[in-house]
Amino acid sequence: MIKTKELSIRTQKDCEVINITDQVAHVISESDIDNGIVTIFNVGSTAGVTTTEFEPGLVNHDLKAGFERLAPQSARYEHEETWHDDNGHSHVRASFLGPSLTVPIVRGQMTLGTWQQIVLIEFDTRPRDRTVVCQVMGE
Repeated sequence: MIKTKELSIRTQKDCEVINITDQVAHVISESDIDNGIVTIFNVGSTAGVTTTEFEPGLVNHDLKAGFERLAPQSARYEHEETWHDDNGHSHVRASFLGPSLTVPIVRGQMTLGTWQQIVLIEFDTRPRDRTVVCQVMGE
């Protein structure tokens, strides 16, 4: 069996980290799938999905500082030269992180660790309306 649902997420700023664990868990509970997988996929090229510990120091400082070291906002990007915009670093950061995540489901629950949450990380320089597709597969 396969069940698919879209989540609508409003973001506000570059390197905003949004905990979507409860929304994904709700999709799973509505699916009636006890054992299988859930794939979480961000539609778009300037945000990504991963797991992390959703705590203030990490999500408000450490992740942003890490991405700034990997793809500095102030660096020169050919993308910006081509399109005359300011989000070249957004595309690079999102490419590093990736658009999707797959989590096993056992007995109707995601197999996440105690401090592990599913997060959407926005990298664009302006507010966005994001679509995150959750596809639950199993029995």
